[in-house]
Amino acid sequence: MLLNKNGRLFSLIFGIIFILVCGVFLLDLIYGSVSIPFNKVFSILSGADVKTSWNYIILNFRLPKALTAIFVGAGLSVTGLMMQTLFRNPLAGPYVLGISAGASLGVALMVMASAILPVAFGVIASFLGSWALVVAAIAGASLVFMLVALASLKISDSVSLLIIGIMFGSITGAVVNILQYFSDPEQIQSFIVWTFGSLAGVSWSEMKVMAPIVFVGLIIAFFLIKPLDALLLGENYARGVGISVNRTRIAVIISTALIAGTLTAFTGPIAFVGVAVPHIARSIFRTASHKVLMPAVVLIGAAIMLACDIISQIPGNQNTLPINSVTALFGGPVVIWVIMRSRNVKASFAG
Repeated sequence: MLLNKNGRLFSLIFGIIFILVCGVFLLDLIYGSVSIPFNKVFSILSGADVKTSWNYIILNFRLPKALTAIFVGAGLSVTGLMMQTLFRNPLAGPYVLGISAGASLGVALMVMASAILPVAFGVIASFLGSWALVVAAIAGASLVFMLVALASLKISDSVSLLIIGIMFGSITGAVVNILQYFSDPEQIQSFIVWTFGSLAGVSWSEMKVMAPIVFVGLIIAFFLIKPLDALLLGENYARGVGISVNRTRIAVIISTALIAGTLTAFTGPIAFVGVAVPHIARSIFRTASHKVLMPAVVLIGAAIMLACDIISQIPGNQNTLPINSVTALFGGPVVIWVIMRSRNVKASFAG
């Protein structure tokens, strides 16, 4: 009886969150520097013949930007949930393995290493064209991912693996700082602009590359629901019920690398969403079951990212706030609030 009651309650909450996602999605399409009436947005989406400039703004700018926000919010939130369960650390996020730092290193090499090796990186940049930063970020994230994956084969302790990931991030950060020291101000500025993060830079052609990779990472994550639930009770318990902890750890790393590495490559580093959203989901649903939390963080993450995108456009007049700053302003207080309101943060991992 209690299970049926909880099931109905969860269904109601999921329905409300889904309606919220649809609402903020439409608001993200409507709101911007150019005012477009609500009914015209629906007409454009349905394929009706509307003002040409409005068609272009909605279909080629706002729609891909809103879809990118959904992918970013859902993807980073799922990786954050997996990281917090795997490492049993409430402050773990999708970048604890140094994958984001690896992507930043790849971009830094492409943008700033031309001062050191101008011929080599100039040829690469000219060959890749507009895809140069994306390819560089994916290459950097993949490099760190492979190093962490190799380490996971030798190390059975998740906490030690967490520390290794942080160290990889520190090393890549040091290399980026060295590159900045030897670079021109213009190159440093280009790199800093990338670190601000942006949802507006993903075109439809880039979406065709980004979306399938992130989708594969999400599918892997959903197949890990049962192993992650077992890990909540400890690695010894998971092994006792037939779960391969090493395989689960590697699968989590692969999923995180695919999702976080790809999203960072296309949108730049976006902070705090992956850390904050799983806590919000646990607070709303009052459960530690990944069968509930996994779809919950997808919807909540998407809604929050869409809301952050709307907030970033508040200045108007073609000016927008850096999305990374907006998510940090949102995520930081949420994490502080969750930790302060909980008498025992670890209790949220034990149901």
